[in-house]
Amino acid sequence: MKDKYIELRINRDFGDILTVYFDFLKQNIKKFTNVFLSYNGVFLVGLLITSYLLVSGFIGLIAAEGNFFGTGPAPTNEDTYWIYIAAGSILFIIIFLLVAGLNFSLSSSYLVKYDEQKGMPFDKKEVWELTKSKLGNTLLFILLLIPIYLVFMIAAIIFAFIPLLGMFAQYIVQFFITAWIGVSFFSMMSENKGVTDAFGEGWNLVTKSFWKSVGVNFILGLLNGLLFFIILIIPSVIIGIYVFHDVQSGATEGGSVVSTIVYTLGGCLVLILMVYAQCLSQFVNGILFYALHEKTYNINTRSKIDQIGQSN
Repeated sequence: MKDKYIELRINRDFGDILTVYFDFLKQNIKKFTNVFLSYNGVFLVGLLITSYLLVSGFIGLIAAEGNFFGTGPAPTNEDTYWIYIAAGSILFIIIFLLVAGLNFSLSSSYLVKYDEQKGMPFDKKEVWELTKSKLGNTLLFILLLIPIYLVFMIAAIIFAFIPLLGMFAQYIVQFFITAWIGVSFFSMMSENKGVTDAFGEGWNLVTKSFWKSVGVNFILGLLNGLLFFIILIIPSVIIGIYVFHDVQSGATEGGSVVSTIVYTLGGCLVLILMVYAQCLSQFVNGILFYALHEKTYNINTRSKIDQIGQSN
């Protein structure tokens, strides 16, 4: 049976936004995952390489530490392992920035196409075409995030000197910035706005519904984090058992091939799930955008009223 279309352009309260988010995920999680895997292939391979470099470096350092205390089997080149760690860290930062922009675009584009097609089937190539058409704006948007987060870091340092209240203030500002950035980016994708205009529109919408925006990002951020934790339980238990066996048998000190493979795959899985969770967080702000936009402009409501008037 065809899923019922979830109308997004409705002025919703806090609880309804949460409900719509989970209803939307239930309907679209399989199709969006297909889109995610289709257009993240190169980056997923990059994350695997990143995980391998970091794991090889850390396992090598553990082995070198064992040799330093006279418990390892043979001398090792410690500098090589630091090079692995440095290369893995640099590669991770580069991939993270690229993936952040791509997947913010993919999830936003998917939601835009869902709204345009009113829930009817659409091809994943349409999602990619919209994403591709906004790559320049996406890059500029990411660059503008650097000064925004620098200001936030300065504010966080100041809040750190204020007991208790400073901590709450920091979290409020953090979730406000998350909402502002997410809503602004979605405005850029859905309304064909320039980057600075999108930031202005996002600021206008979020500040008018400050506590709703902060609350939605806090609650759904918490729930997405919990979902992320639950998904990781089974592989974490498996890897944990292997680590215990590895330590007991002393295999870690030798940096065995099996150990490297297990830890690399485990680390890669964590990185991939982190990227995927980021996509889900942008769905949150996309749905929030539609609710705030309708509350401010009443475009969809006026359109329905006009249609009723014409039919009469």
